[in-house]
Amino acid sequence: MIKDARKIVKEYRDVTIGIFGSHSAKETGISAKAWGFRTAVIVQEGRDKLYTKYNSHLYDRIIKLDSFKDILNEDVQEELIELNTILIPNRSFAVYVGYDGIESSFRVPIYGNRHMLRAEERSYEKGQYYLLKKAGIRIPKEFDSPEEIDRLVVVKVQQARNPIERAFFYASSLEDYYSQAEKLIKEGVINEEGLRRARIEEYVLGARFNANFHCYALKEEFGDFDFVGFSDRRQVNLQGFLNLPAKDQLKINVAVKNEEIGHYGITMRESKQDLAYDSAEKFVRICEKEYPPGMIGMFGLQGAIAYSPEEKLEFVVFDVSPRVPGDPAIGPTSPEMRNLSIKHGVKIEDPLDLSMMEIKRAIQEDKLDRIVT
Repeated sequence: MIKDARKIVKEYRDVTIGIFGSHSAKETGISAKAWGFRTAVIVQEGRDKLYTKYNSHLYDRIIKLDSFKDILNEDVQEELIELNTILIPNRSFAVYVGYDGIESSFRVPIYGNRHMLRAEERSYEKGQYYLLKKAGIRIPKEFDSPEEIDRLVVVKVQQARNPIERAFFYASSLEDYYSQAEKLIKEGVINEEGLRRARIEEYVLGARFNANFHCYALKEEFGDFDFVGFSDRRQVNLQGFLNLPAKDQLKINVAVKNEEIGHYGITMRESKQDLAYDSAEKFVRICEKEYPPGMIGMFGLQGAIAYSPEEKLEFVVFDVSPRVPGDPAIGPTSPEMRNLSIKHGVKIEDPLDLSMMEIKRAIQEDKLDRIVT
């Protein structure tokens, strides 16, 4: 499919930025229009109002489908190809369309590496934990079964009703694990299948950082990768618990959920930023080996700065987003935007501006086939 997509894109004389109508569609639309591109958004009936009513000025073409998965239909793909579309993938695209369809049936050129999307899955044999281990990046200790629990752990379980979000819970013993799991199953938050596939890992006692980066295919033009900023997540209903004093949290007999609802920008002490850069470089190198042509476009390493057993600070990575993180807070809050504007000699206001910059350069130099798969 990569060969097909590259053959198709060689016929393009201009480009429409394709946007999957969820997750980061506004952010992508803003950057695309700011860089002078035509845009096409693919939306699902009943989930489209944010894009078709309130932000329709961001999209030159609106393609409304009964189901997101209908994007695989031949007529929809033909329409996108006729528009000279390059799609910017996001998490919703991966989840709702499915990896098999994206890898074997979706002919529309994708900015970035379509095979990297599957690597986000924690249970996949060559998924993110495989890559992090191969890269030599510190990750939390994993427990193969609840019987092994000997410290505070976080149990990462898929929510029963939401394919994108997880329902974390914390346990410090075998009894604690089963007590909480049974309660969550009874309440319908998780199910037995999700629990069987859950990951149990040590809770990293540190300051959380989402370290966000942008990697380039045209390295001779822009360099290897750019750091774009740090952020952290706001989650429901966890944030509500954290807003209360500890004594009042103990009065609430409600299951804690970690559904991501927003982000906010943060900074890291400069003397420790190398920890994040080093992890990103290791990740980029291993992706080139395991998933050629490697990482292209935005990616995020979610982790924490914590003390090692030797009492040295280290960056522990517990999650990877090998695509647009869906964090529009980075642009307006990160000091790196000014830094990147100086580096590239153009005004950079959002991390996705870097994607548009590379696409624009690839058009000018007839290199579109190098930035898509």
